[in-house]
Formats: sequence, structure tokens, C-alpha cells
Amino acid sequence: MEFTEFTLAASTDTLADEPAAREHADCLEFRMDLASDPLAALADYDGALPLLVTNRAEWEGGAAADDDARLDALCEAVAYDAVDAVDVELESMLDGAGERVRDAARDADASVVVSVHDFEGTPLRQDMRGLLGNAVEYGDVGKLAVTATDRTDALDLLTVTHEYAMADEPVATMAMGEAGRHTRAVAPVYGSKIGYAPVRAEDATAPGQYDLETLRGLVDDLQ
Repeated sequence: MEFTEFTLAASTDTLADEPAAREHADCLEFRMDLASDPLAALADYDGALPLLVTNRAEWEGGAAADDDARLDALCEAVAYDAVDAVDVELESMLDGAGERVRDAARDADASVVVSVHDFEGTPLRQDMRGLLGNAVEYGDVGKLAVTATDRTDALDLLTVTHEYAMADEPVATMAMGEAGRHTRAVAPVYGSKIGYAPVRAEDATAPGQYDLETLRGLVDDLQ
């Protein structure tokens, strides 16, 4: 996946969701940190959709322990043919621990999404620019998810998204929470390259997510 166009990822912890996601998704985001035996699941996967693998640490809102095994599992995961992209937290890249995941992805010809999640609020515009700037420096796509408390937060995020799109720097952005929910549909209009949605609404992994079919319809209608 090169993420030159908008890509809608169906977020799931079970690859058995692939047939249900196929109609509306462009890929699956496989949440390894939420799966019981993720490497075995990857070995058995024979679906049609390519995979973006994520093994989110607890300190970034996931369920994986912050140890070498978490990143080692990502290195193993990118070796599977179905895995076309991997997500690594910006913090892991900054401290050097995530570099081996990026190297493994490069060797496997897989793209690297470098991500930041702010569950407390929305940083100032200049701070969001800095976070995305670091993320795109380390990876192929910089991902920033913030938490919006009002429309001003959403507008700030969309403004920064537009700036990066105009500079031809691939980013994926979204605002979590009810105040930012609409950005999941609107951000692609401003240049966001990746959207995330659960196949079923009750399986949402972040505040304010639309279900897959709904988000696909909204994005397609707006575009």
C-alpha cells in the first residue's frame, strides 16, 4: 500500500472479519495487541484484503506490554505476504526502539505508518505540525489522532491536514470524541490518506468511530 489515495481500513482483532469487510474496506487494520494469537492468525490468513498490522502499546491506548516482544512481533508480522503496511508509534521511533520494525518493513517492501495519539485533547496547530513533521520524517505516512472538545479543535486539525496535503506530505488525521467525529468523514477531503472503522459499531476501538459501511458511504459521498 502506497497511500497515494485515501485508504479505508477496517479495524479488527480477528482476521475472520475479512469477508464481512471486503465490500467496503480497502484493507484490514489487524490489531495484534487485541488478538489472542496474532502470528498464528497471520500464518493462516488467506483473505483478499491486504493488511496493516498494529501492535499498540498500553501507553498509546493499546493492550500490548511495552517490551521488546511487542516490536519483535511486528518484525515477524511484516514478513507475511499479506502484510502491506505496519504501524509504529512515533515515540518508539524517537527512542530508537522502533527502527528495527521500520527496517524489517523496508526489507519486506511494506509501508510504515508512524502514529501519535492524544487522548487528552488537541495540541496547538504548531505542535500538531511538529508531531506530523516528525512522523513523516520517520515513516511513509504520519498519523495523528487527537481528542476534540469543540469545533475549533476539529478545524485546527483539518487546517494542519490541508497544509501537509498541499505540501505533498502523506498524513492520516482524525479527531476522537463526539466533537471531532465528523472529521473521520471530512478529513479525507482535506487530504488525509487513511481512515479507520470497525466492521460493526459495537467493536469500535476509539471514541467516535463510525462503523465501516457508514464511513465508506460518507467518504464516498463527500469525495
